[in-house]
Amino acid sequence: MILSVSRRTDIPNYYSEWFLNRIKEGYLYVRNPVNARWISKVSLASELVDCIVFWTKNPGPMLDRLGELEDYRYYFQFTLTGYGRDIEPNIPHKKECMIPVFQRLSRIIGKEKIIWRYDPILFTDRYTPDYHLKAFGRIAEELQGYTSKCVISFVDTYAKNQKALKALQVCSLPEERLTAFAVEIAAIARACHMKIASCAEEIDLSACGIGRNCCIDKELIEQVIGCKITAGKDKNQRKECGCIESVDIGTYHTCKSGCLYCYAGGNAGDRAWGGTEDVPCGSLCDVHAPLLCGKITAADKITERDVKSWRETQRTIWD
Repeated sequence: MILSVSRRTDIPNYYSEWFLNRIKEGYLYVRNPVNARWISKVSLASELVDCIVFWTKNPGPMLDRLGELEDYRYYFQFTLTGYGRDIEPNIPHKKECMIPVFQRLSRIIGKEKIIWRYDPILFTDRYTPDYHLKAFGRIAEELQGYTSKCVISFVDTYAKNQKALKALQVCSLPEERLTAFAVEIAAIARACHMKIASCAEEIDLSACGIGRNCCIDKELIEQVIGCKITAGKDKNQRKECGCIESVDIGTYHTCKSGCLYCYAGGNAGDRAWGGTEDVPCGSLCDVHAPLLCGKITAADKITERDVKSWRETQRTIWD
């Protein structure tokens, strides 16, 4: 099993104590995002968890406790952009705080296990292509030697972020201008000795020097854990996504970052499923409970999720 922690919320930043408590207990509950009455019990036994993929804008709260994950293999996807508080209102100062956090994490776990995400890229009167190229270049210089890979994507419009993007007056670039932008950003990455790839983009940027990325990356996971795995493509993701299947343990509407481009339903102040009624999910986190947010009721149905290791245990003649 590949554990995704998490596409739906920033667990390393806001709920790391809860997660590490669940690691100690050896299991957790996840409420189904489509049918809120269904709850899965997921085993966290180290022999079943092949790799943990962390998604975060600030892993700082976890850094002093990574030793508690000594029985697990993992890597981080660290989103670090050039936006100000008008777009990412609750993210600490990038140069003064987040770049040093990135560098420290890299020194702890190694640069191959930390992926820099400069995404999503959106264009406005303030955040022009030139702005992004300058911001990307400055961050890339600071992260040189601390990561081997950068991932970019361009903002997508969802029902949950449509209003915010409209208020920002987000605009699209003509294809030829977008291609020119991609060429320049790829050149910056190469100059800083980083591979660069795009995440779930319809447009093919390979001619610009930008490949297609897999966030839940089979090849990287095999490198991290030191053996082959048999997991296939995640059928629950859009066709442009190259991720392999994983179990996401997050809950929508629980992130406190408040980023305006967020596709995961806004922040923890929004109304979301809380167990007995719609309440702000972020206010219902109990760090000792098996469920990240909300309360279990008599109407909920809890079932044990069938999980297994994807590790290949049989050697072939090619090994």
